[in-house]
Amino acid sequence: MTDIYSLVGFVGMACIIGAYFYLTASEKPNPYILHGTNLLGAAMLTVSLLVHTNWPSLVLEGFWAAIAIYGLVKAVRSRPEPDAMEEEA
Repeated sequence: MTDIYSLVGFVGMACIIGAYFYLTASEKPNPYILHGTNLLGAAMLTVSLLVHTNWPSLVLEGFWAAIAIYGLVKAVRSRPEPDAMEEEA
């Protein structure tokens, strides 16, 4: 029988695979959806890996989360200023 931590890990895995598919299938992927889903998946897998420790995978999820956070910060910083949006309209 699968415990709750393994179930959380499987959902996290599905998030990461879903984000990768979204990136591959979308013409212009939304960075918030892409990186947010990756961050959520990495966090969920980390919860699972803290109980069922696998050090290489745990380190991988740390890097995965860091890259997702970088992508979210980059997306926030690249948003156009509200005044610039009014000028274009």
